[in-house]
Amino acid sequence: MLAEFFGTWFMVGIGCGSVALGAPVWLISLAFGGAVTLAILVLQPVSGAHINPAVSIAFARTGHLEKHLLIPYIVAQLAGGLAAGIMLGGVGSTALAPGVSTAEGIAIEVFITFALMASIYWSVVKSETHISIAFFVGGAVAVLAYFFGPLTGASMNPARTFGPNIVSGMYFSLIFYSITTIIGALIAAEAYLRFYPTENNQD
Repeated sequence: MLAEFFGTWFMVGIGCGSVALGAPVWLISLAFGGAVTLAILVLQPVSGAHINPAVSIAFARTGHLEKHLLIPYIVAQLAGGLAAGIMLGGVGSTALAPGVSTAEGIAIEVFITFALMASIYWSVVKSETHISIAFFVGGAVAVLAYFFGPLTGASMNPARTFGPNIVSGMYFSLIFYSITTIIGALIAAEAYLRFYPTENNQD
């Protein structure tokens, strides 16, 4: 739980901290991707370095996380995101950009979270070390954040949105970003179970 707390706090703090400093989109994307990479490098041997409730829910579905650990993981991740949000005064909250409809926002968040979770499953299956997983997943976060951040904030992570949006008073958006990101991750989980039915499937 401590690893998940500090990993999420670090990721949100670094990523949203770059927003607070007025960094351009490409640098914000690299900040989030780099923070995810470093968190995985350091914390993966401890907790798996999910730092994302949607990832933990998907992993519980596919048997990569024991189900009794799911709630403690989510609590630790949300607490870490909230701590970072408080530290930064709510800077970096996620919201749909002007001109982006709710339907478009749903499609984007579901798709990019699916893409992120699919990249995680692919790297877990194909990679032999957590070092390669860290750079691959961090790179996926950076690329997705760069292309879709200006449209929806590219949450991909309920905890990433939870802290800044709670502090900013954007409570309603928590429902939107939580549901869409969890759906995207679970679609990837179901695809994993179909293509790798014997890999870590506890059902």
